[in-house]
Amino acid sequence: MGRTSSFVERLAAVRIGETFNQYVHAPALCDRLAAYLARRTEAPILLVGEAAGYRGARVSGLPFTSERQLTGEGPSEATATIVHRVLAELGLEEQVLLWNVVPTHPHRRGEPRSNRRPTRAEVAAARRFLDELTRGRRVVGVGRLAEAVLAAPYVRHPSHGGAERFREGLARLV
Repeated sequence: MGRTSSFVERLAAVRIGETFNQYVHAPALCDRLAAYLARRTEAPILLVGEAAGYRGARVSGLPFTSERQLTGEGPSEATATIVHRVLAELGLEEQVLLWNVVPTHPHRRGEPRSNRRPTRAEVAAARRFLDELTRGRRVVGVGRLAEAVLAAPYVRHPSHGGAERFREGLARLV
């Protein structure tokens, strides 16, 4: 787990533009992320979204995952619920590593309970983490930003009525 711990330590120490780094001063989130990455070391598929959401990874520390999914308490997040349900339906839960182009939370200034699209500079600053995780994996972008950054196959983001197209696209690709 040494390599995983190093990855998480570097992530916790980095400033990615104007995003909120949920791992800074949060050993519990760092431990949770390190354990998740260690469990998924051999996962052949990397599913990459846009960025950490304010009800998802900002609170849970895990991409596409809400705190309620992990502990039964705290905020839930619709996209996280859909992604995990579809992975379970397709029998892919253990084969997929979830990540984001920007693993920290981009929000509007003064509004921590908001989401915004990451800037080009934030995407560039986060790229080294993404590149480490893509090596040796089949990569699928979730949403148009991930598709553009990765130049990888794309599936529709499940939010705003896209759940069925997300499921169909993922089933077709894997």
